[in-house]
Amino acid sequence: MAVPPGLPVVIVGGLHADARRAAVARLLADVPGSVVLHHDLATAAAGTVVRTIRDASGILDAGEAPLVNDCACCALREDLVPELERLRDAGGTRLAVVELWDSVEPKAMAEVVTAGGLTVTGVITAVDPALVLPYLGNGDDLADGGLAAAATDQRTVADTFARQLEYAPVLAVADSPEADDEDRELLAQLHPTARQVPIGPAAPANPVDDGLTVPTPRLRPLSPLARAALAGFDVEAAAAAQHPACALLPAEADAHGVSTLVWNRRRPFHPERLYAALEDLTCAAARSRGRFWLADKPDTLFHWDAAGGALCVEGAGPWLASLPDAAWEMVPPVRRAAAALDWDAEHGDRCQHLVFTSPGLDRDGLERLLESCLLTDAEYAAGRDAWQRLPHAFDTLLEV
Repeated sequence: MAVPPGLPVVIVGGLHADARRAAVARLLADVPGSVVLHHDLATAAAGTVVRTIRDASGILDAGEAPLVNDCACCALREDLVPELERLRDAGGTRLAVVELWDSVEPKAMAEVVTAGGLTVTGVITAVDPALVLPYLGNGDDLADGGLAAAATDQRTVADTFARQLEYAPVLAVADSPEADDEDRELLAQLHPTARQVPIGPAAPANPVDDGLTVPTPRLRPLSPLARAALAGFDVEAAAAAQHPACALLPAEADAHGVSTLVWNRRRPFHPERLYAALEDLTCAAARSRGRFWLADKPDTLFHWDAAGGALCVEGAGPWLASLPDAAWEMVPPVRRAAAALDWDAEHGDRCQHLVFTSPGLDRDGLERLLESCLLTDAEYAAGRDAWQRLPHAFDTLLEV
């Protein structure tokens, strides 16, 4: 596989710093003429972000970028594209590897680079399988560990790691002696569509010199990781795959002590009973996500996103069934296609579609709890006017 013309850009991120650095080092070794652009946000407290550019031999250039609106991540956004353009215009760089700082999420950076007119050929999250469950279970604020990207950053370790993991189509997987079958199965179930590529050691470029013959230099074929970095990346498709209305959620699975429960229903939740069950549902699995339907808010698609014992619930726009026909033309085709695949004659695309993944998942207990939160037969039969008079239990949570 040849390196494409221009300046291909691959984004490598992840909170598992050792795995990320190993993946970046592997790319530097495998693609001659590649350089790494890295912004260190750890210096943000001093008012700057430190930028370095290096190749396999060491640092080529270093500089600082001032914070923007007291936000290190904003400084990164403003500095990233000009630096990549400078590398492109200077020539001689075959691949630009953007190594993200620990808590920076790849989605925002891939969109920034693409909007700047450059070509993202790959997005990779580096992962140590032995650390997947500990990070998913870590509900600490990023700020507590010095990992916040801004003074207003309220993300947690768990939700940040989950988004880093699930956005990337390629996972660079470290060879971790501590990882067992359960760890690897959890990683596979959390992101079953990802291409997992072992980081591995870099291979020598030339034959061993035995002292008798002169080695003939040759170009080795690109490694699986390098091929993944150059395979191509669609920013719009990646964003659609994360949107709750058309997300590519995991499928049912049960292996090596890890289970994924996919729960679909065509009946709305009773808002008060669901609200009362939120803590138990959130703590039932290491990771849960999806979309859901509240009886008292029939036009709003709600997003469920839980990790580390914390839950984020937010409105994600209207159900398509609530829109007039003329408005459908303004909806992205991928959203219309997803709704069409899941259309119900009575309720349209309104549904419950929640996915829970965890070691030791109590599937039966979880299903019973979810079922108890739905409208009863009598409540359902009362009709939509009655549903909207139910207690608006989620208003405070949603800050309505």
